[in-house]
Amino acid sequence: MMVFAKSVETGSFSKAAEAFSMSPQAIGKHIRGLEQHLDVKLIHRTTRRQSLTDFGQAYYQRVRTILAEIDAAESLAQESRAVPRGRLRINAPVTLGAHELARVLPEYLANHPKVEVELTLADRLVDLVDEGYDAVFRTGPLGDSGLIARQLRPMRFVLCAAPSYMAQRGAPIRPEDLRHHECLGFAYGSTRDRWRFTSPDGEEVIEVKCRTVANNGQALLTLALAGLGVLMQPEALVREALSTGKLVPLLPDYAVPSRPLHILYAPDRRITPKLRSFLDFAVEKFGLEEG
Repeated sequence: MMVFAKSVETGSFSKAAEAFSMSPQAIGKHIRGLEQHLDVKLIHRTTRRQSLTDFGQAYYQRVRTILAEIDAAESLAQESRAVPRGRLRINAPVTLGAHELARVLPEYLANHPKVEVELTLADRLVDLVDEGYDAVFRTGPLGDSGLIARQLRPMRFVLCAAPSYMAQRGAPIRPEDLRHHECLGFAYGSTRDRWRFTSPDGEEVIEVKCRTVANNGQALLTLALAGLGVLMQPEALVREALSTGKLVPLLPDYAVPSRPLHILYAPDRRITPKLRSFLDFAVEKFGLEEG
């Protein structure tokens, strides 16, 4: 195929022979062998010129694609051996970035000393391409963005409150009891005032009253620790407070649905070594658990 393509591109067997350090006779032998294999004529040849048959023209277009894919595959192998280097721009939701990603980043940086990481945290929906990110972590259902997504472990959420709050208001027994409690709302998404629960009887959606709303989970955590209300936030954010008893989980018989988590990057067959190394690291640390 390579000999055939070069013969077409150069317009003669002799020029193709120069490119491959072969004789024109050897080039002709390759072409004839290919035609015999396909049992069809590829090139019309005279003493003065050569031209493609109709089939030869169609076959050449396919061959170009195949050879390009071979080049890409071999380049991929070369890149896999290359040392990751350069600045890597990553975006993540605030809680995930501050309480999960920042915890494991030192390991990644130690393994790849030539990579520099620029991590920005935002709960808004960033534009990976327009804002120049190499990869973004995104929670919730994915829209049709045209980006490539690798699925990670879903983010677990916990419903909890401070002992001081429950001493004043009591603990809810069923999800509908939350309508009569002070709830701390997260400004982004439906979790502001519509909280979902699942039980053996199915899903329940409760509209809660949030006297206090914030666009930052850490701020809501501080308010919850002060006894201001009931909190529904990612387990990563409240993990330490739960372990020390500063917050107490609520409604143990009702599960709070987790949210999908993905890492996204632009569709590009030639992924850089730095991006490939980080994607592999993210899947290793936050990938789906087996079983």
